[in-house]
Amino acid sequence: MSDQIAGGRFAEELRLTLVETFENVHGLYLDRNTSLFETLATITAEEASIPVSATCATIAAQVEHVRFYLDVVADHMEGKEEGKIDWGEIWRTVSAVTPEEWEASKARLEGSYRRVVGIITTRTWEHEDALFDAFGVLAHTAYHLGEIRQATCTVKVGK
Repeated sequence: MSDQIAGGRFAEELRLTLVETFENVHGLYLDRNTSLFETLATITAEEASIPVSATCATIAAQVEHVRFYLDVVADHMEGKEEGKIDWGEIWRTVSAVTPEEWEASKARLEGSYRRVVGIITTRTWEHEDALFDAFGVLAHTAYHLGEIRQATCTVKVGK
């Protein structure tokens, strides 16, 4: 019996985990209606613009950071040189958003997510960083999903 996992099976399992994380819950690890896109659908631009505390970012910044991270990882997966990456730029520049900006931010996030899923479902897993990239997307997004869900407890007070 082989202890190796076929690349196609791995990619499909990873895709299903990403779907749960981003799109909709199937009971793998999240509670019903708590995926990233389901959560963001309940947040208004006004709520997304409220800093969680005096030293914490807004939900709008969290969303742009996840989108930025996905784009950097997708570029890496495609073999593009990233150059010097300013990981702090989003935190310094994104705060309040208008309703139009909020919708555009969520749409950019979805586009970046779809790009990553497309790469994952068509790639080979021999590249030395392939698994690192894949697990990084899951872990990083799950972390920020938790941050966003916790932030909703603050920005939706009294609602």
